[in-house]
Amino acid sequence: MTPSLLSTVLSGDLPRSRLLALALAAIVLALAFAPFLTSGARPLNAAATICVYIVLVASYDLLLGYTGIVSFAHTMFYGIGAYGVGLGLAQLGAGWSGALVGLVLALLLTIALALVVGLFALRVQAIFYAMITLAVASSFAVLASQLSDFTGGEDGTTFSVPELLTPGFRLIEGEIAGRAIDGKLLTYYLVFFGCLLLFLFLLRVVNSPFGRVLQAIRENPFRAEALGYRTMVYRIWANLLAALVAALAGALMALWLRYVGPKTMLGFEVMTDILLIVVIGGMGTLYGAVIGATLFILAQNYLKTLMADGAASLAGIPVLAQALHPDRWMLWLGVLFVLSIYFFPSGIVGKLRGTATPGHK
Repeated sequence: MTPSLLSTVLSGDLPRSRLLALALAAIVLALAFAPFLTSGARPLNAAATICVYIVLVASYDLLLGYTGIVSFAHTMFYGIGAYGVGLGLAQLGAGWSGALVGLVLALLLTIALALVVGLFALRVQAIFYAMITLAVASSFAVLASQLSDFTGGEDGTTFSVPELLTPGFRLIEGEIAGRAIDGKLLTYYLVFFGCLLLFLFLLRVVNSPFGRVLQAIRENPFRAEALGYRTMVYRIWANLLAALVAALAGALMALWLRYVGPKTMLGFEVMTDILLIVVIGGMGTLYGAVIGATLFILAQNYLKTLMADGAASLAGIPVLAQALHPDRWMLWLGVLFVLSIYFFPSGIVGKLRGTATPGHK
């Protein structure tokens, strides 16, 4: 790919760091060829989760890093997209029409809720807006848990997907590079390319005149208002775009998992994961979502296994073996997070680029 074509694809937002460019290229290539580089369900599931979380975190960074809006309702829109597709397939049958109807209804509900939340809540101060979005998201999660006849309640709902995406489907006979071209592979590439297009769309948004106005609002909303920009309108549009992308990410995750549940799609743990990834990767740069999501999901999936191996190898040193006991993986994940904040206060991408993210000098 020529430099000019690459710049066009990335909307002119080049990595501006050789190390960052290499890291991004390695991640994209690893995700693109993950089905052929790994074997087993766990690595492929981790790769699909990384793809979805990159888009989910990037859409949240559009609010937090680029516009300065602190919202706790992002998982609600993510869950709406997931439940829309899941319930559409569960209620209307495992066909593309069921998925499409569910997705359209989910996007319409997302637009309505994003506008309502934006119109009423964005007029208050930042801390009150954060509390309002937290209350709305919590209420929605409780509602999904209580409507058990429709949503499956706390247990969630499993559903069938269109035949093209089922593991038993074979696009061609035989294998390519040792991998069967089955429905699971097609589902993975649906998730991969869907997330890639959504990420490139977000890059286009933040590097457009609209995105530059959002950054001006983040830096000084009063000056932006004085220059003639209707800051409230821009904030509402940013909230709407972020919500729609989050809903689409949820829809892709539902197709991959073939399951929707309140804890997986609407839990506050998902929101805290998003916040951690934004801080680790770096606010105000979508590439931070790529680096942060990759590191975080890999740590979630493999840190416990690595600690178990480490504890086994240090069995002769009881103190170290106990410190690395797999049950303490959350503790060490927290330690790694604290260390990343200490050594990379502007996020990993901010450090690699040699610039500070919003709020850091």
